[in-house]
Amino acid sequence: MQPILYFSRNPNPRLAVATARHLAAPVTCEFAAPLAPGQAEKFLPLNASLRLPILAEAGGSLWEADAIACRLSQMVGSDFWRTGAELPDMIRWVSWSRDNFMHACDMVHFERGTKLRYGLGALDEATVARGLARFHETATILNAHLARQDWLLPSGLSYADFRMAVFLPFNDVARLPLADYPALAAWQARLQALPAWADPFEGLDAPALPPLPG
Repeated sequence: MQPILYFSRNPNPRLAVATARHLAAPVTCEFAAPLAPGQAEKFLPLNASLRLPILAEAGGSLWEADAIACRLSQMVGSDFWRTGAELPDMIRWVSWSRDNFMHACDMVHFERGTKLRYGLGALDEATVARGLARFHETATILNAHLARQDWLLPSGLSYADFRMAVFLPFNDVARLPLADYPALAAWQARLQALPAWADPFEGLDAPALPPLPG
């Protein structure tokens, strides 16, 4: 069977699809909603948490976007997921992003976007303020690094850049002040110039996210 990448339009599934399309990986991208009524039976054997993305292959399934990106790079023999001397540096940025820059972006996006889209409660301005404070702390570090080079790794674009930027395509909702950090904003513009990052869902059956109320 050709591998199937099950996805939604949410940030981490979007990241997996962008990676697959950037690499031209031989997978079929299929929109899924494992938490929808009647879908659990199909997806529980693939991921007991019923979360996306999921990569299903003949030998089994793989979940978590970072693991899937690693596997997709293996499939096509790409160093997008570094395997040589730069691997520790790439993992450094992937790890740092999750607990720092990406975490700050997530805090704000969850309050201003996810919560309201899915009716998960009222926007918590105190959480937004903490997220913005953390964003400024981490964006300062990232901006200084990107002022010296175009991408996170000196050799060029890698999966670390995609991982770090996972919430930035949703900044129309989060409204993070990227313009305050010119090198960071320029890096985001370089990512947006990549077709697979700018619109990973082009040509796919991918229903839009629920609209924000009001």
